[in-house]
Amino acid sequence: MSKTKEPQYQRCLEVEQKEGLAQLGYMSNQTWYDDPKRLVFVLSRYKFVSKMLSGKKKVLEVGCADAFGTRIVLQEVESLCAVDFDPLFIEDVKNRMSAKWSFEARVHDMLEGPVSGDFDGAYALDVLEHINPEDEDRFVTNICDSVTERGVVIFGIPSLESQAYASPGSVAGHVNCKTGAELKKLGERYFYNSFVFCMNDEVVHTGFFPMANYLFLLGVGKKR
Repeated sequence: MSKTKEPQYQRCLEVEQKEGLAQLGYMSNQTWYDDPKRLVFVLSRYKFVSKMLSGKKKVLEVGCADAFGTRIVLQEVESLCAVDFDPLFIEDVKNRMSAKWSFEARVHDMLEGPVSGDFDGAYALDVLEHINPEDEDRFVTNICDSVTERGVVIFGIPSLESQAYASPGSVAGHVNCKTGAELKKLGERYFYNSFVFCMNDEVVHTGFFPMANYLFLLGVGKKR
């Protein structure tokens, strides 16, 4: 094995020799190629979720895609199950799974029913905007039915206002973006407590909804 000039960096070579170089995954690889800074925004969303769900025992990720950011949440929770309706993405996730950062990954369409497991936390990042409005109730209800009575559910979506500035690739499939007020109203239908946060790039705040390019809904205490 070669040696680095500064000994503290030898760990870089040790990990490479033992584990190899990590792969990004289908979606994160495309993002890194087309728009590298966007990967920072995506990982920041996972960081927010990780801190909101810190200490949870069983967490469900809905619409994980390549699950590149999932291990950020895994750092803060005891166990995690990631689901996606596309078998290609789940196969990719399993092929890149690290023994140190292992979690359950399975194919599941949330429109077809809840995921069994009594999860005390669940989240869906960049998924709700792809759900047709007529299917929204079924989608949200099935996520709620996947968590315990006191479970916490988080949704993250691009704001409706941001779509005027989004790239064609980002807009493709976005059929259900919302304003902050609309997202708050959605949360109030399903949870006794609903909190909406704004996000601009990698910064989360509680500012003026129409100036946010991304929104989080945190629901606590499901009504049904």
